[in-house]
Amino acid sequence: MSDIQKPSTVEDEYFVKEDAEKKRRLAQQVQKATALEDRQKLRDLHYMHCPKCGMEMHTVPYGGKIDVDVCFACGGIFLDKGELEQLVTRETKGVMSSILNWFREETKAPGK
Repeated sequence: MSDIQKPSTVEDEYFVKEDAEKKRRLAQQVQKATALEDRQKLRDLHYMHCPKCGMEMHTVPYGGKIDVDVCFACGGIFLDKGELEQLVTRETKGVMSSILNWFREETKAPGK
């Protein structure tokens, strides 16, 4: 007879699991790449388009402090993160600063 030994079922299971893991990782990579491509397509489709009416928005300087995104079709004005805080200065008191306080992140320590 021959001296070649057949692999045991434990060895077979090991290689089957390894092969399945490689296929799972490959599928995740394909899924991730597809998700990135889809996100890029959505960004290309929607970037600088008004969320209200879908028309093209334009960047316009406002008050020498910031650039706001304006839709000339519906008149919407849109601010990026942090631009509202730049518009409302520390000296400004009243309704706008009160409204702004609603949206500020709390910096309180836990338990206070």
